[in-house]
Amino acid sequence: MSAPVETANSKAAISGMSEEGETLLDSKVDKHHSHGTEVMASRAERLTSFSVEDFKIPSGFEEEWRFTPVKKLANLFSETPGEVAAVDYAIELPEGVVEGSLAIGQAPRGTALVPADRAAAVASADVAAAHYFGIPAGQELSEPLKLTITGQGEGLRANSHCVLEAGANSRAVVILDHHGSADFNGNLEIIVGEGAELTVVSVQRWEDTAKHLGQHDALIAKDAKYKHVAVTLGGAIVRLNVNARYAGEGAEAELFGLYFADAGQHLEHRTYIDHNVPNSKSNVLYKGALQGAQAHTVWVGDVLIQKQAVGTDSYEKNQNLILTDGARADSVPNLEIETGLIEGAGHASSTGRFDDEHLFYLMARGISERDARLLVVRGYLNEVIQKIKVPALEAELVEALERELEASGAL
Repeated sequence: MSAPVETANSKAAISGMSEEGETLLDSKVDKHHSHGTEVMASRAERLTSFSVEDFKIPSGFEEEWRFTPVKKLANLFSETPGEVAAVDYAIELPEGVVEGSLAIGQAPRGTALVPADRAAAVASADVAAAHYFGIPAGQELSEPLKLTITGQGEGLRANSHCVLEAGANSRAVVILDHHGSADFNGNLEIIVGEGAELTVVSVQRWEDTAKHLGQHDALIAKDAKYKHVAVTLGGAIVRLNVNARYAGEGAEAELFGLYFADAGQHLEHRTYIDHNVPNSKSNVLYKGALQGAQAHTVWVGDVLIQKQAVGTDSYEKNQNLILTDGARADSVPNLEIETGLIEGAGHASSTGRFDDEHLFYLMARGISERDARLLVVRGYLNEVIQKIKVPALEAELVEALERELEASGAL
């Protein structure tokens, strides 16, 4: 939708929640708001730093951490180096991909990602040699580059930093697949070259005792297309920050997410799109399902359209399906617009239970209530799985979702 405009130079902050995606625009809006003891301003003003000391250990009163059970994450905020053998890495490397390591300060490390919280700063500082994967310019990978990360035990702490660089006009899919159990800080920085098309899929299939804090940042060059898909099905606590900004006009970013929370799980996803150049596009869609006592999901989506980003086209949407009593979904879309010269900008959020009309339609055709519920949930979540475009992985995830639904007791 197009935002209303007062003048070409009007500034506005749009922040709120709407089932239909409408936004309120007022050039006199105060952009500061508070929760607890902290007052927050624009998303762009939040601290980023490579220094761990610049970030206090979160108390839970901060805007960035108010939904998160921070008392359970002390191990991940510690400056003590993580255990070397806490996770195992298995790499499936297609022909032509360059693999190496990058020291702290060695380019292109630090090009796309600057830590935005203490956990990411700890991971950055602790990893002396980051994993590096380079896709040469003009190359199209016939198979995905896959990195499987397996935790070696409950409470073992690991810090990880990976750098992924897609050369100009390359085409590739990269998969990160997390298994096992550990306390895991994972940074991923992504550089998408001019005209490249890159899909990154991050799957969290941790055991029930795992804790995972992650920051994935992408820098997208002129006319490049970047897609990030986050699928979170396992882990006691998972908190993933997925961020994108632009390095040239005509760049596009799509961020998709799917999560299924069982009893006692906390699954939190945060997205930030920084439209910092003219004529860029973004689309964000995250969908979740929850069942069981104290199942908790959080989605916070931030979009910033800077004053120089004329011609921007942006939309973000979050949907949550509550399957049983006792589950809670928090959804906070935020949209800041600093120029009226845009193609469109909007956001939407909805949380609810089964649609009785859908169930009635299916049951009226001889389908049992249980199977009708299964079909509705499967169709609802498959929208995101189908964005991956890797048939083998899509089939795996569909089967994993089937198991989640069968075990949920909500059908």
